Amino acid sequence: MTLQGLKIGIAFTGSFCTYKAAIKELEHLMKEGCQLYPILSFQAQKINSRFGDACDFQKEIETICERAAITSIETAEPIGPGGFLDLLIIMPCTGNSIAKLANGITDSPVLMAAKAHLRNEKPLLISISTNDALGMNFKNIGLLMNTKHIFFVPFGQDAPDKKPNSMIAHLDLLIPSIKEALQGKQIQPVIR
Repeated sequence: MTLQGLKIGIAFTGSFCTYKAAIKELEHLMKEGCQLYPILSFQAQKINSRFGDACDFQKEIETICERAAITSIETAEPIGPGGFLDLLIIMPCTGNSIAKLANGITDSPVLMAAKAHLRNEKPLLISISTNDALGMNFKNIGLLMNTKHIFFVPFGQDAPDKKPNSMIAHLDLLIPSIKEALQGKQIQPVIR
């Protein structure tokens, strides 16, 4: 299966430590011939961290994706009626966003994009990055895993000795995960 010409939304939430790896995946997807539509949570737009400045990150992804980012709830909502995305990826998806998505809360551009996209019964792919995957958010991940049209990039513990509840997606499996999700399948095994 080729990804050439696919319209893929790439939604960024506030797991800043994973941005460098996510940017590499954007570059891979562009090389595959995808049309990428960046979407930024309010945190991704505004919070400067030890991993870099928010404005620099936004400029970088807009340059890679060759289009301006969706940065408001109002500009994310038309994703639903427009139905133009083939797939939406939340990469990285924080525990906060997982909890809100599992409970139907749409208070950010990313969550509105997810809600709008899912109304079209098209795949939503989640690339988790959260320190509480095996803690408070375990139930929310389980709920989303059992939700139609929602799929996960395989994930595993990233630092079990220091952060036993933390899990992160294996981004080297992003493209195979996309291909499976487009066929309505969850790549297996999910936890690696």
